[in-house]
Amino acid sequence: MFESLSDKLQAVFDKLASKGKLSESDVNTALREVRLALLEADVNFKVVKEFIDRIRARAVGAEVMNSLTPAQQVVKIVHEELIELLGKPVPLDLSGPPPHVIMLVGLQGAGKTTMAAKLALRLRKSGQRPLLVAADIYRPAAIQQLEILGKQIDVPVHSEGTDVPAATIAKNAVRLAREKAYTTVILDTAGRLQIDEQMMQELEQVRMVTRPAEILLVVDAMTGQEAVHVAEGFNQRVPLTGLIMTKIDGDARGGAALSVRYVTGVPIKFLGTGEKLADLEPFQPDRLASRILGMGDVLTLIERAQENITEEDAAAMERKLQEGNFDFDDFLEQLRQIKKMGPLGDILGMIPGLGRMAKGLDMNEAEKNLKKTEAIISSMTVQERRHPHILNASRRRRIAAGSGTTVQDVNMLIKQFRDMQKMMKQMGLLGNGKGKKKGKRGQRGGIPRGLMDMFGGFN
Repeated sequence: MFESLSDKLQAVFDKLASKGKLSESDVNTALREVRLALLEADVNFKVVKEFIDRIRARAVGAEVMNSLTPAQQVVKIVHEELIELLGKPVPLDLSGPPPHVIMLVGLQGAGKTTMAAKLALRLRKSGQRPLLVAADIYRPAAIQQLEILGKQIDVPVHSEGTDVPAATIAKNAVRLAREKAYTTVILDTAGRLQIDEQMMQELEQVRMVTRPAEILLVVDAMTGQEAVHVAEGFNQRVPLTGLIMTKIDGDARGGAALSVRYVTGVPIKFLGTGEKLADLEPFQPDRLASRILGMGDVLTLIERAQENITEEDAAAMERKLQEGNFDFDDFLEQLRQIKKMGPLGDILGMIPGLGRMAKGLDMNEAEKNLKKTEAIISSMTVQERRHPHILNASRRRRIAAGSGTTVQDVNMLIKQFRDMQKMMKQMGLLGNGKGKKKGKRGQRGGIPRGLMDMFGGFN
């Protein structure tokens, strides 16, 4: 979502870096470009003005002018002010005796129902016992959707159809949660195409009978500055405790995420990063600011790896590397681990220094190449995967036919695999088969560098 803004800001900083010493004129010129970049990203103009004024006050002082690396100091200041703009991370309030009621509100189409399931899955993984509540009595499809999602993530759903008032359904759900020892109750409330009095009265009634610990507004990042107006409208009637931004993996310009917290004073608590039910991240301002400025986000990358790769798998892979037994089965497993961690472009963007490389690649083509690689390896026999040296011409023709690729594609993959083995031996990651060399530790979830060769395609 922030790709365009990130590109423009990096271009500004590149110009500054080309100057040995910065004058006040240089700083003002750079800030004008930053201001334009933020406005084009649909950031609220009042937010932009205050943001630029704060940066200018620091950037034209001794902090930058007397620095040995003035351009880096400007980047540092912008990074710190971005974090200040985005606010401090605020976790869910699950204090006090259970059950803790979490009420999701928002306009129709913002993604409340799916978000309720995403939040329930995250809470279940953290040791909570969530109960989903279908309190949208105007859309039968919403009730059915929530029940389907609940089955997918193994979380119970309380529903009473469309004839019972939403407040009654919510009240009954809280009572059920107490009886059944559920620790959290997630209310999926009704939305409208726009804010109206009937919806607000209903939300106020639900709030009165359930006394929620959290009232979270689900906001569609694709709506731009309208998201700010929506947040202000809801906050006036039902005091919000937090915001959830959805669809940040889309092509929105990003202004809503940078404006809504600052304008409303309500903290952003989660970001919906994709369509899968696991695609929900706690809002971390420092990490988002780093991503916007092209600095990567290693901590989030590590967390994704830890979520998708077990200690046992990592230990087993380390043993294979130490013994020099890295084969096509292991190669395939590494590919699948990459796919679990999210879109390839996102992963590369989190690694410092690789963000720009990712922009130089056709990510759709790279994803296709990973699928092609998986198809080729899947068409090999168990013996061929474990002993690639037996792959003669006739076997390669059979594998190409079975995977829907060409013999040239198969040859290219085998060459890249051998090159990767050589590289790993040179780096000391592969042993000599006798257990004499030790693999480097701390490689949990690591992606062999040779896999980068796959991203550019089969040439």
